[in-house]
Amino acid sequence: MDIICMGEMLIDFTPGKEERSYICNPGGGPANACVAIAHNGLKTGFLGRMGNDDFGKLLMKTLRDNGVEVLLPELTDRAVTTLAFVTLYEGGERSFTFVRKPGADVLLDKPDVDEETIKRAKLLHCSSFCMSENPSREAHFYAMELAKKNGKMISYDVNYRPMVWSFEDAKAVVDRVLPYVDLLKVSDEELNFVGGEENIPNLMKEHHISVVVETLGSNGAKYFYAGKEGTVPGHKVKAVDATGAGDAFWGGFLSSLLMGGVSSVSDLNEDLIREALEYGNASGGLCVQKMGGIPALPTRAEIEAFLK
Repeated sequence: MDIICMGEMLIDFTPGKEERSYICNPGGGPANACVAIAHNGLKTGFLGRMGNDDFGKLLMKTLRDNGVEVLLPELTDRAVTTLAFVTLYEGGERSFTFVRKPGADVLLDKPDVDEETIKRAKLLHCSSFCMSENPSREAHFYAMELAKKNGKMISYDVNYRPMVWSFEDAKAVVDRVLPYVDLLKVSDEELNFVGGEENIPNLMKEHHISVVVETLGSNGAKYFYAGKEGTVPGHKVKAVDATGAGDAFWGGFLSSLLMGGVSSVSDLNEDLIREALEYGNASGGLCVQKMGGIPALPTRAEIEAFLK
């Protein structure tokens, strides 16, 4: 297995063509990234908890249909699958309303994390959304401890959602996560989690983070690596829905690194990082041209054709 993605998989209800109508789409940050990576031909596994309901069954089928190994196939009766209602604005930007009190995603627990499975992977990818509550929070820390102990790369997406928890609570968790992280994704709207852009080099030295990527929306992405920094521009496209775009970008970025032969942070170099950002920007640019999260994720062939 190449990559394990851990965290939430949920239903995104995206606006339909008729007024006040919604279309049910599979989504959730780590799940989006997982499928994006699978679309690039890499072997992925998803570790997350879903409810024993029609939505949970749909999500399980979605993972399998997209070639993802389901690492936690048991659906829970203790909570329903988490739901997100998406509001779209001009230019494809969006906001979320979550139905999650609690949702099945936060019931992921430490016994669900298997060390032997983590040993099979090259990289573990997580994000903050599913760490807003326990037992899922401690399950994530346990998984990261196992990944670090076994010499696996760890990727983390700040992915802050203010409706789910306060900035103060989220930052406390992110601060605790940083010492584990090798590859950090933060949006230009989340820079207060890292003390501002000017503090990123100091943060990287303090926590031994190899790469920080600041996403800039349609303007592309900025990278920080080995005391250097640079920006890789995005692509000007007609955006209809930004849902899942950041995950498509990050899934493309991680895929490109692994396809380029990166299996540990010692394999990284600036050329590979720039190439991966170009690939990720293309993946995100293709995603925003379609509606929905997972249904909009491009394949490797589509990304390569777009780059040509």
